[in-house]
Amino acid sequence: MTDPTPGPGFRPRAAVAMSPDAAAAVLDPDALKALGAVCDLAPPPVLDDLTTPRARTVLADVDLLVTGWGCPPLDAGVLAAAPRLRAVVHTAGSVRGHVTDACWERGIEVSSAAAANALPVAEYTLGMILLTGKRVLERARDYRASRRRDDWLRTPRTVGNHRRTVGILSASLVGRRVIELLRPFDVDVLLYDPYVTDAQAAELGVELVPLAELFARCDTVSVHTPLLPATRGLVGRALIDSLPDDAVLVNTSRGAVVDQEALTDAVRSGRVRAVLDVTDPEVLPPDHPLWECDNALITPHLAGSQGNEWRRLADHAVAETARWASGAGFLHPVRRERLAFLA
Repeated sequence: MTDPTPGPGFRPRAAVAMSPDAAAAVLDPDALKALGAVCDLAPPPVLDDLTTPRARTVLADVDLLVTGWGCPPLDAGVLAAAPRLRAVVHTAGSVRGHVTDACWERGIEVSSAAAANALPVAEYTLGMILLTGKRVLERARDYRASRRRDDWLRTPRTVGNHRRTVGILSASLVGRRVIELLRPFDVDVLLYDPYVTDAQAAELGVELVPLAELFARCDTVSVHTPLLPATRGLVGRALIDSLPDDAVLVNTSRGAVVDQEALTDAVRSGRVRAVLDVTDPEVLPPDHPLWECDNALITPHLAGSQGNEWRRLADHAVAETARWASGAGFLHPVRRERLAFLA
């Protein structure tokens, strides 16, 4: 008898494969209850080692795996122990760490929560663009030190967000979401992305420009390109040096996309400001000079989903599991041919 296929009335047998800490964070009791309503979920504990006898027993019977941070690689050996496995629903962004070539060769369908995780990153980015445009952090520091108001009628005309020029480096999921969030504001948005056409840029409501022009013209540049061999060190010294005086570089993608030494030199000189949610390396050494720069804000990779935002990832997993079980397929599939362009 052949295994039942997704369609009306089908309930896939599923298991959770991720670290216990990730499961506790993302899949709270309410989320597990919702997931259990759309599939037959293997009981805890979650699978964080796919080589144990219990894991092999569970894997032998699953149609779908709900994966997350800390999921071991789904290699040929794991797939041999999971003959029924046909789908992976990932509760985080990148699937590079655990979805292997063996999965694609088996024809396993894969979904990622990258779109859901893009929203908080874009929200963080929007907040930082607006705060740095108003120089809120520096002015609050000075206010705390002086305990008196400055002469606001003498505020430099470089301060503020009216007609500020914002550059978006890469129309990734996050980059596109930032563009959407910027629409209500009186800012001019430029985009560099070699895979976006003029017509697509017009639909996004942005001006498509070469990379060098993006840096030379923008008051703020926000980096959203994934870290790939072609993008490592993409934001090099020449681009950083071409930024206008007092420009801001925001990086929420990966630290290695930016030449850390060149950026450090520009920030230490006082010519450029930086908002870095990611660095290279991560974490910076305790004696790194960026820690002491008042014009650099370094946050601990917090832009992505955290706290109550994890529920969005869980809801995404429930919805994708339900769609796949119904035969409708994933709303947010990961395609093998697109891997070269994804984080």
